[in-house]
Amino acid sequence: MKLIKRILKILIFLTIIGILAMGGAVLYKVYPMYQEYSQEAKEAVADSNTNTFKRNLTSYLYDDEGHLLTELSGNGSKIYLTFDQIPENVVNAFIAIEDRSFWEHKGIDLKAIVRVGFEYVTSKGEKVHGASTITQQLMRNVFITKEVTLERKIKEICYALEVEKKYSKEEIIEFYINNIYFANNCYGIEAAAQFYFNKPAAELSLNETAYLCAIPNSPSYYDPLKNSSNALPRRDKVLKDMQECGFITETERIQALREDLVLNEKKPIEIKDYETTYAIDCAIRYLMKLDGFLFRYSFATMEDYNFYVETYNQAYERMRAELYVGGYVVKTTLNKEKQALLQESIDHVLAFDEELAENGQYAFQGAATVINNETGKVEAIVGGRTQSSSTYTLNRAYQSYRQPGSSIKPLIVYLPALERGYTDRSTVTDINVEKAKEEPEKVLEMYGTKTTLRAAVESSKNGVAWRLFCEITPQDGLSYLQDMSFARIVPDDFYPAAALGGFTYGTTTVEMANAYSCIVNHGQFQQTDCIVSILDKYGEELYEPYEMRQVYASEQTEVMIDILKGVIKKGTARKMGWKSTVEAAGKTGTTNNSKDGWFVGITPDYSMAVWVGYDMPRELNNLYGGSYPAQIWKDTMEVLVEGTANERFETTTELVNGDEKYYPGRDGAEVLSPGYTVQNYRDDHALADRIEALIGQISQETDRGQQEAYYEQALALAEQIYGQTLKGTERRRLEEVYNTYFN
Repeated sequence: MKLIKRILKILIFLTIIGILAMGGAVLYKVYPMYQEYSQEAKEAVADSNTNTFKRNLTSYLYDDEGHLLTELSGNGSKIYLTFDQIPENVVNAFIAIEDRSFWEHKGIDLKAIVRVGFEYVTSKGEKVHGASTITQQLMRNVFITKEVTLERKIKEICYALEVEKKYSKEEIIEFYINNIYFANNCYGIEAAAQFYFNKPAAELSLNETAYLCAIPNSPSYYDPLKNSSNALPRRDKVLKDMQECGFITETERIQALREDLVLNEKKPIEIKDYETTYAIDCAIRYLMKLDGFLFRYSFATMEDYNFYVETYNQAYERMRAELYVGGYVVKTTLNKEKQALLQESIDHVLAFDEELAENGQYAFQGAATVINNETGKVEAIVGGRTQSSSTYTLNRAYQSYRQPGSSIKPLIVYLPALERGYTDRSTVTDINVEKAKEEPEKVLEMYGTKTTLRAAVESSKNGVAWRLFCEITPQDGLSYLQDMSFARIVPDDFYPAAALGGFTYGTTTVEMANAYSCIVNHGQFQQTDCIVSILDKYGEELYEPYEMRQVYASEQTEVMIDILKGVIKKGTARKMGWKSTVEAAGKTGTTNNSKDGWFVGITPDYSMAVWVGYDMPRELNNLYGGSYPAQIWKDTMEVLVEGTANERFETTTELVNGDEKYYPGRDGAEVLSPGYTVQNYRDDHALADRIEALIGQISQETDRGQQEAYYEQALALAEQIYGQTLKGTERRRLEEVYNTYFN
């Protein structure tokens, strides 16, 4: 017995030591942040006034010339209710369900904070939520971003303590109830009452009050228009909590539950033009960025992707509401004339098909996006055909994800191949795709027709793309799209079929134009949008352009452009008949059974992606990338480039083909030996020169990792040499290098 007591004493002692140690760890991490944020909170709250906490301001969006695109405002009423105007049941409902000690505490709940601190330590920083009082929640809505971090929690506490010093409890609950979000762009109980029940808050029944007060806990999940029944269990909890707190009697609770709940919502005003809906989307996404949302473009599993989409949609809805009521001024790069030109091109080319879908819209549709390569910004975007007799449904240019067909090949197959040592004249094999599907493990051993990489792109050889993609690996090939913020590249896409544009969801014209603009800009990628300025309600500038990053090697993008010029001159897009003196390059894309047609093309000034197809995918015999999509592209681009001073693509390096250095003046088709031409010789020795340059870099480099990278590049180049004699020589040369530097 004594032994057991002794063991218990030791365990109690160790537990106390552990708790003190964890408490010390928390204090060590928290105290410096508390000092910093406490001062920040004092200054911000001191500068605040009642207007700081008011929502339902109007936001304005403008085009590139300062013309108003639209005004945005919240749904329901803009009436601000003072404390004495707020129904008592509304106040009591939020007190009961959110913060029962509201009238007693000084802004924070100490017991709850200790619990959160303990969970933060024991979960190694993964759990940082809960314990927020009404005052803290108000601070989060007004002063602080909503990402779940320890820093945010400390900020909440600091701001809550300061606000409680300056404002009365009645003012704080007034701010809170007018500020809180009820879904569908409704801020405040008055707006919610007017929108969902078409009556003022003062006339709400207890049942209706509890139902509305259930929504802010999770506005997306409890959205009355999308999920009207989801909020009912939480309404029941609100009523139960109100009864437990003595705010209502048991009889009142039961009576409220028995009442029918009938929504009488007002219909929200629809915005129907494509440029405005895209501008709104860009502004929302940027506000999400400022709010701390972490955008992701790679996912471990489909479950991981689906969970991300759910959190994305919730954050998007919240920031949409913020844009509508936050009093922002948004200036864009959208151009009225270019928008009209693009719309007219789509309408004209597709005018032959007037079939209507069940929703009254044209069944046969098109979408396109134009990006200015110098600024990286969208200047025109069209999400469908003009049709005044139908209701706007979606902007296909950024909302419809469709399989891109062969237009994806330069991005995930051919540019990666060029970076791995292939040249435009490298000999590649056009294998049988159907056989490759049957025997995927033998793809790299399969025989087929020999051609050059340049010719394979111009003729859009599927077998070549399939084999190269398997050699590169889907993981490496698709990583380029992930680096360029393609939103719906999912784990199920990492298969050879992606080489031909076979994706689970697909891409948009915005994403494709953005990626091709990256090629024009020497491999430097900048996520596009149409925003140049976002001013908040105080006139402070919030917007900073997205950072640029190098995705492709500059030299290889120039080779790729030169190859893609051939697609228009003599390849799959030749029938469009590009006659301008301005250089143009591009790639067609057609999916299985001609369900989607794409053309993505570039000039020195612009990148433009065009999609044509049916909203509900179906076959159209004469739909392919070089037909309607290419025609829309040509009709638009010919006008866009009129009078431009940039007629040639900018090049910083000479294309390597060895014509002048090896056999100058000789015809490349001249046969030197059976199956081996002058051009083969030139290409092989150009590769050997590049290998020699890499060996020189290895000898000068001191970093082992970089040396290995140069060596791997050299090995890849050696494998592209066509002549067996020279290939053997270079292999032996690299073996000597390996023994010298890595053995």
